[in-house]
Amino acid sequence: MLRITNGQVHDPANGLSGEVRDVIIDGGTIVSAEGLPQAQLDEMETIDATGCVVMPGGVDIHSHIAGAKVNSGRILCPEEHGSHVSARTAITRAGCGLTVPTTHRTGYLYSKLGYTTAFEAAVPPLEARHAHEELQDLPMLDKGCYTVMGNNHLVMQVLSDSDPVRRKERLRDLVSWLLKASRGYAVKVVNPGGVEDWKWNTGAADLDIPTPPFGVTPRQIISALAETVDDLKLPHSMHLHCNHLGEPGNLATTLATMRNLEGHRAHFTHLQFHSYGKTPKGGFTSGAAEMAEYFNRHPEFTCDVGQIVFGPTLTMTSDAPMEFHLHQMRKAKWASGDIEMESGSGVVPMTYSPGVLVNAIQWAVGLELLLLIKNPWQIILTTDHPNAGPFTAYPEIIKLLMDADYRNSWLEKLHPKVRRYTCLFDLNREYTFDEIAVITRSGPARALGLANKGHIGAGAEADVAIYRIGDDKRAMFNAPAYVLKQGEVVVRDGEIVRTVQGRTLGVSPEGGERLDDELTETFDGYYTVRLANYMVEDEYLDRPEVVPCG
Repeated sequence: MLRITNGQVHDPANGLSGEVRDVIIDGGTIVSAEGLPQAQLDEMETIDATGCVVMPGGVDIHSHIAGAKVNSGRILCPEEHGSHVSARTAITRAGCGLTVPTTHRTGYLYSKLGYTTAFEAAVPPLEARHAHEELQDLPMLDKGCYTVMGNNHLVMQVLSDSDPVRRKERLRDLVSWLLKASRGYAVKVVNPGGVEDWKWNTGAADLDIPTPPFGVTPRQIISALAETVDDLKLPHSMHLHCNHLGEPGNLATTLATMRNLEGHRAHFTHLQFHSYGKTPKGGFTSGAAEMAEYFNRHPEFTCDVGQIVFGPTLTMTSDAPMEFHLHQMRKAKWASGDIEMESGSGVVPMTYSPGVLVNAIQWAVGLELLLLIKNPWQIILTTDHPNAGPFTAYPEIIKLLMDADYRNSWLEKLHPKVRRYTCLFDLNREYTFDEIAVITRSGPARALGLANKGHIGAGAEADVAIYRIGDDKRAMFNAPAYVLKQGEVVVRDGEIVRTVQGRTLGVSPEGGERLDDELTETFDGYYTVRLANYMVEDEYLDRPEVVPCG
């Protein structure tokens, strides 16, 4: 058994707000200290956490860390491979890369920040084998992936069924089958209908414009998938990337989408990219205040922020038309992929600069959402890694949230017109340790339906992060004193001291044991692979674990 003592425990899920108390670990699980004799406590291996905060291990709900588009990004940006390198040690492998690190390096970098779980946010079923192969090579973390369905031909074919009862039953079976085939954890929807519209060169998708070739609308796609996710009682709600990402004035589309989903569970991802107003001349303004006002009235919804980080990064997404548009604006190198009947993808290098007005507004919008949405359980810290910046910037964002003076010091570095279009510098809120614990571990664990993560009460998994308290919150959260994974110390003083392999988390909802005959005929007629080579087999999974539905 292991005892962590004298630390200030911040465990919001269990109502602990800095209380000094022991955390006891037995066999990879947190156990209660009640009833244990003092002599037994004194004999345990002990970590003295005096002067430290003790939190659950971090959980990243939305990151791009494995799969075909990530690998394309590594190939597209060889310049990163020489400037950010970690040498092999006695216990760690060599690696390179900042915005798209190699697989082992990704696990080490997350662990060195106190994170113990991360989810790959977008995997088309056709490329799931590749994604799982990379996830197997990603140490230190429990992990999983979301299955992309918002432009899937089989989904749209079912939605075009004229019989509403049969349509609902077929979609339920198909979603269950796709999750099992891809070994996914949740239903991901990216620019619903929009990628397919782009392939047919019919323009940008709006909620009620039919999408070829089946004539279903984005509104039908998201409504039906949200209802199906609820019916299947999946642990995580539909994970939605709305239409019109990154466009001025897209606030109206995002709010219309939210109103359409009222009554359902839904997670709105990288909300910063979907919260822009528009000036009379078509420029960007912040829509964060209106978005937050809506969100504060709808506790059934959660979101992650997708906070902009100034500096070079790499955008990558299944939203292929958005990436094509970005490529046209930047006239720089670009990669694009057509994922047959399922999706598309694109990769474009990007640099966010504080002196560029649009980038400064985007940076402010993310922070405004984090400061204006009142309930921290509804908003989760992400950078949509690497789209808005690398996850390694989380300590910097935490400092911006906890230190208003530091945040306000950025005003003079930004484009001088940023104050005209945002309200960030009128906000005085500073996050507490409890609120940081919620947006980085307890909140994402709850949104994902992971009952044994995101807290350190009895029965929880022994994933723990211990940080020395300091005035500089960026330095504090950049180098944990200890990180424990499954009850073992894996990081000490910000350095890896032990490597472990995490588990691959998935779901197994009811139904969906096979494709129906009509969909099988479509699959055999148009896919370039056989159905027998489509399913992800057990050999592709690293210590699989099924999280129950219901």
